Amino acid sequence: MGEEVKLHGMWASPFSRRVELALKLKAIPYQYIEEDLSNKTPSLLRYNPVHKKVPVLVHNDKPVAESMVIIEYMDETWENNPFLPRDPYERAMARFYAKFIDDKLLPTLAKLGRTAGKEKEETIEEIHEQLKVLEDELKGKQFFGGQRIGYLDIVAMILVWLHLAGSITGQKVLSTEKFPLIYEWIERVMKMEVVNECLIPEEKRQDWIQLAQRAPKSASN
Repeated sequence: MGEEVKLHGMWASPFSRRVELALKLKAIPYQYIEEDLSNKTPSLLRYNPVHKKVPVLVHNDKPVAESMVIIEYMDETWENNPFLPRDPYERAMARFYAKFIDDKLLPTLAKLGRTAGKEKEETIEEIHEQLKVLEDELKGKQFFGGQRIGYLDIVAMILVWLHLAGSITGQKVLSTEKFPLIYEWIERVMKMEVVNECLIPEEKRQDWIQLAQRAPKSASN
């Protein structure tokens, strides 16, 4: 059947980029629409009137918002290259750790740029505790999804962004010594062409850091 797929996104949004990665892993043709979040298009406001954020996937004129909801929608709509495990318990755990990343790790990372001194040290310690949870989840696995990239790997791409940010700013909260399994995973996924297509281009990474430091929390999800 003829299908029309559009993605409203923003180049510096890891949430938008995770949906792009999912689309590419599923080999779904799509039209990408870049949004200026300071001057949002009428289409974005119409398709996502509740949050007014990117990303928004529009499938045959039906909008789906929020990155994890979009990825699950895609997995149910296009059955090739499934992201979520078939086993109900493993599927529940993938969702659990994905929520852990978005609800726990990301807000703690966001605090890092707003703290100094002892508070900054405490924030880094909290980040390390949360990263240890993900390190343990990788034991005995090539990917979070097992032997191939899956739902939790797509959500966990924020770890690759964290690695890139540390390389630019010199503030490396993610170290090889503390988190060897996460580093091996980062090296493994960064060898995948489809992953590199969805990362910030090298020439724009400094702009991305500056934008991330002043971007409102509500910019994307």
